[in-house]
Amino acid sequence: TEEDAIAAINGAYQPLQWPKLYNMRMWTSDIMAGNSIVGAGGGDDGRETQDMANFVTSTDNPGVLDLFRGPSPGILRSNIVLQRVPEMNIDENIKKQILGEAHFLRGLYYFILVRYFGDVPLITKPQVPGDDLRPARTDKELVYDLIINDLTAAKELLPPKSSYSSNDLGRATKGAATGLLAKVFLTLGEWEQVVNLTKEVENLGYALNPDYADNFDVNNENSVESLFEVQYTSNGGEDFWSNENQSSWTSTFMGPRNSGMVAGGWGWNQPTQEFVNEYEEGDLRKDATIFYEGCPLFDGVEYDPAFSSTGYNVRKFLVSKSVSATYDNSPKNFPVLRFADVLLMQAEALNNLGQTTEAESPLNRVRARADLPAVTGLSQAEMKEVILHERRMELAFEGQRWFDLIRVDNGTWGLDFLHSIGRLNASQKHLLFPIPLREIESNPNLTQNPGY
Repeated sequence: TEEDAIAAINGAYQPLQWPKLYNMRMWTSDIMAGNSIVGAGGGDDGRETQDMANFVTSTDNPGVLDLFRGPSPGILRSNIVLQRVPEMNIDENIKKQILGEAHFLRGLYYFILVRYFGDVPLITKPQVPGDDLRPARTDKELVYDLIINDLTAAKELLPPKSSYSSNDLGRATKGAATGLLAKVFLTLGEWEQVVNLTKEVENLGYALNPDYADNFDVNNENSVESLFEVQYTSNGGEDFWSNENQSSWTSTFMGPRNSGMVAGGWGWNQPTQEFVNEYEEGDLRKDATIFYEGCPLFDGVEYDPAFSSTGYNVRKFLVSKSVSATYDNSPKNFPVLRFADVLLMQAEALNNLGQTTEAESPLNRVRARADLPAVTGLSQAEMKEVILHERRMELAFEGQRWFDLIRVDNGTWGLDFLHSIGRLNASQKHLLFPIPLREIESNPNLTQNPGY
């Protein structure tokens, strides 16, 4: 029935919510990227993340296993929808939307996998007895082909965000598929595609929120700037630590430790001094993004830098106790793609095409909201650095920085940066994670990434 099809596609979204992906592992990539340290309780608290950030990752690292396994249930559920829904006798518009959502989600899940691991098994239909249940890794170029095909299909099948009722806000849309496809082409260095797709997104009516902090307000979720975000809710209905939990971990984990400022408050993801030094004078994003000595009050409480080993904590994902009175009840959504990101992708692509003057406009739209002066008259090389700096500050702690480090100049730009901040262990092999030992032991057809 139509209700079955809707339930099936709803299930395909759920793995995005899990700690294996956006409820933890995706945002901890900012720790690897040098924006922050684990912090937490010290000692072995978050040891797997500490090892990943220190580039001493072993093949039995639990965080790596989470990221390798995290997308698989979503891929399976998307494959089931794509196999079964086309033959169903249901409303054609509903059918198109559901198939578009499934293509979008499968593309997103594989995009996560291919960037972290390179070649991965490519499974495009539900496996049944008699199938090869020990698939080998597929060349990443073929994985990208599937991702591009999926997102192109989603772009054509999905309706615009404006057509959704309030109950359906948060589902994949034409804008989400178009924007994510632009990010895929950004990763592949297909600059003209990026420019064309980002302009398509703009024509769909997306815009910057007037205030940067609006992007992280629980009362302003799925806003005019949001292309796609992972949905969370209070009263998630399951144990906080289970996959089925539908409440967010971010406020609980990132709240300043022993501060009482938010429910939980376990002190993860503490910004480094080097990151904080990168804020330009007067950047309005600073007060919305981090806590620092003398910063604006939070929920009437003054921040004490002694709450953190670096003197800083992340602010943008915290929710008041009036919103979430207990550690296991935050409804804070997690942003996957915002219009500011789209504008910065457009600026980067234009600059790479040699259209440096044209790149100023989208870049300066983002800077203007932060109350920063317009950038003009730079060389192409200078503009490159300014745009990448802008991406770092605009998208801080949203799980984007790591992917920028490993894609620019095939990762050499990122390695140079990591070495400059003292992450000297980082080497070419660390641009990809190891294939988890447990997976190789259960599937001898899997090969290991070089250097592990």
